[in-house]
Amino acid sequence: MKKLKVYLDTSIINFLYVDDSPDYRKATEIFFENIVAENKIETYISNIVIDEINKTEDESKRRTLLETLEKYINIKTLVADGDVMDEIAFLGENYIKNNIIPQKKLADSLHVAYTTIFQMDILLSWNFQHLANVNKEQKILMLNKALGYNYPFRMANPLEVYFEE
Repeated sequence: MKKLKVYLDTSIINFLYVDDSPDYRKATEIFFENIVAENKIETYISNIVIDEINKTEDESKRRTLLETLEKYINIKTLVADGDVMDEIAFLGENYIKNNIIPQKKLADSLHVAYTTIFQMDILLSWNFQHLANVNKEQKILMLNKALGYNYPFRMANPLEVYFEE
């Protein structure tokens, strides 16, 4: 059986260090240690994640987040340039134009676009309002299909990606 291809949005990395959501933090830690570190899935981020981390104002936190990406060597960065980047921008704009993702959440729309273009199986997020949300997932999949993108994916959180072998 092929490994799941899972795209991590920035919230997943951030939740390794949150203090105000101990249950989600613990679930994220378990996900990283038991799934990512054990290479049970193919794990990906994009430059959007790196850009969001680099915008973290707290220098110590920014360094910690970037070091996390170095620690988990199984996390690969999806590279998009030229026509692929244009396609990602086109999709991101369409998610906003169709009122699926709010205009002020451009990075979220681009996470979805990367997931679509690179045919990820799951977009993993703790953002229940804009990403890990069944309603949004259905709207995105319907728009994707209308635009000719037929690869289905799930928008989920780490609790939904635990599995037994």
